Amino acid sequence: MTTPTHETKPAAAVDHLRFHRPHAHLEPTFGNDKFALRAEAFARFFGTPTFLGAQTLIVAIWICLNVSGVTQFDVYPFILLNLAFSLQAAYAAPLILLAQTRQAARDKAQTDADALHRESIAVANSERQAQAAQNTAQLLELLELNTRLTEMTKNLTERIESLTSEMHQHLVNDHPKD
Repeated sequence: MTTPTHETKPAAAVDHLRFHRPHAHLEPTFGNDKFALRAEAFARFFGTPTFLGAQTLIVAIWICLNVSGVTQFDVYPFILLNLAFSLQAAYAAPLILLAQTRQAARDKAQTDADALHRESIAVANSERQAQAAQNTAQLLELLELNTRLTEMTKNLTERIESLTSEMHQHLVNDHPKD
């Protein structure tokens, strides 16, 4: 007797980002256009060691050139340098604040998506546990049924053996040997 084989369906591809897609519009901080992407890159660049080192180098060269007399475009008290710093601060502060605000919005959206994902996992887990409990109950029923069938088979086998024995005795008694 051959055992029937059960065909298994290939597992469907799971979209692991399905809860994050509704928040995809929050991905770029300033939008998706060219200016927005450059503005975000510029805002991110403000806090890097490269920016701080370059700015320090430019200020040092600026001061050295003007103090040493190589050039006289911004003499002490370096009003043009102060104006450049003010201009930089005027643009940097709003860009950084905007980036922080949008990052907070992305973080909240990410948290919401993660919460939905965790809830989905919890629901799926509960469903699997309920299915496992149902399968266990069905297996116990089948095991009980199998036990009863085994007992019935045993009783029938004993009855058949008993009847066969009785018939054999009856035949032996009715037809004695010559």
